[in-house]
Amino acid sequence: MELFTSPMACSLAAHITAYEAGIPLQITYVDTRAKTTKDGRDYRAIAFNGYVPALKLDDGTLLNENPSVLQYLADQNPEAGLAPRWTDVRRYEVIDALNFLGTELHKKVFSPLFAPAMPAEGKAYAKAGAQQTFDALVRRLGDGDHLVGDRFTIADAYLVAMLNWCPFVGIDLAQWPKLASYHKLHLARPAVAKAIGVEMAERARRAA
Repeated sequence: MELFTSPMACSLAAHITAYEAGIPLQITYVDTRAKTTKDGRDYRAIAFNGYVPALKLDDGTLLNENPSVLQYLADQNPEAGLAPRWTDVRRYEVIDALNFLGTELHKKVFSPLFAPAMPAEGKAYAKAGAQQTFDALVRRLGDGDHLVGDRFTIADAYLVAMLNWCPFVGIDLAQWPKLASYHKLHLARPAVAKAIGVEMAERARRAA
């Protein structure tokens, strides 16, 4: 399998999941602005929307959205517990969490804040919305350290990947001590630290 990713983008969640599950992948980096892969291919000829992540399966099938990519990877090693089995109602809780993260946090908060063409009013609106979304995440976590149940799942991988962005858009996690401690806890996971280390090395290579 080949994972198309961009350093420290939301596709980091898939990279983390692969390490957590012990799944060997070919990692291909994408320049999401130029829409080219590191080896010079036109990325839009691979993924129609030009977004990461994309996961190319051995039979050529392409998955191109976080919920499908993350669940597929988790299902390759069910024993890792990254997503409950389909017969377990908690699987639908994980899907619920993935959808919330993708719509309310990724698209409504971070996408506008990162968009260069977004007017100041739009960025202010997104940042105001962040308050509601982060408050909701605190309620979702409650007294626990995971979004679903009592173990790390693909939903946590997605949230951890996005919380990394907070300093770059002027969001101070200190306003939400629960989320700050959650982020710190999971950054220490070996698979998370490994994926971040690998992607930061690629980012440094690009900047050199």
